[in-house]
Amino acid sequence: MRLAGKLAVITAAASGMGRAGVELFLREGAKVAAVDINAGALADLAGLMKQQGHTIETVQADLSRTEDARRSINEAAAKLGGIDVLWAHAGIPGPASVEGLDLVEYDRAITLNVTSAVLGAGEVIGHMRKRGGGSLIFTASVSGLVGSMFSPIYSAAKFAVVGLTKSLALRFAADNVRVNVVCPGLADTPMKSGFTGRSGDPAEAAANQARLLTNVPMGRLCKAEEVAHAALWLASDDASFVTGVALPIDGGFTAR
Repeated sequence: MRLAGKLAVITAAASGMGRAGVELFLREGAKVAAVDINAGALADLAGLMKQQGHTIETVQADLSRTEDARRSINEAAAKLGGIDVLWAHAGIPGPASVEGLDLVEYDRAITLNVTSAVLGAGEVIGHMRKRGGGSLIFTASVSGLVGSMFSPIYSAAKFAVVGLTKSLALRFAADNVRVNVVCPGLADTPMKSGFTGRSGDPAEAAANQARLLTNVPMGRLCKAEEVAHAALWLASDDASFVTGVALPIDGGFTAR
């Protein structure tokens, strides 16, 4: 098991890629704390994991709130007995355009996509130093590697997360803390409609998805489990000399 004995925290853990990560990290031997805004979904996840023979710690937190973002890391560390791995996965699509921009929605997108990552890193580094090192993983997007005409605010935020990753990889290398970021393409998760179907029109969502997939050489959506496996590798000692990497999981989208 690649995470045997590791203490791992995953944010936005109750659905999609985060949930896939919880299940995979448990199977690979980690002790896991799941952080999410949805207390009911966390309880459901804990119940499901119990049925599968696993126990998880849960932390309810709204990572758009500074105090919650900080508390969630320290509460998870207290429940686990420390932190070796943090997968800071929280994010939202944000506004679709800059024309007539709603600054409230803009601020929320920047806060959840960027500020929560910064705050998480700032809180977790002390816990990782106590453990002699660790693996800090962010989630960005292919839209953090190339521009997105559909989601310019999201793209700007995810470019910031990629830059944060590279900067912190340099800053924390002396602490034996590796910092990397996964960059999924359009994924088959509950958040997909936030990118393809903002208008609520199913036909428009289907057309947008089809148009996006024409630029994916492998011709399909990313699966949540595929991103979780990438995060698992980065969390594990198999990636012990890997830091500062922005890893696309995109079916070849960014290879063009």
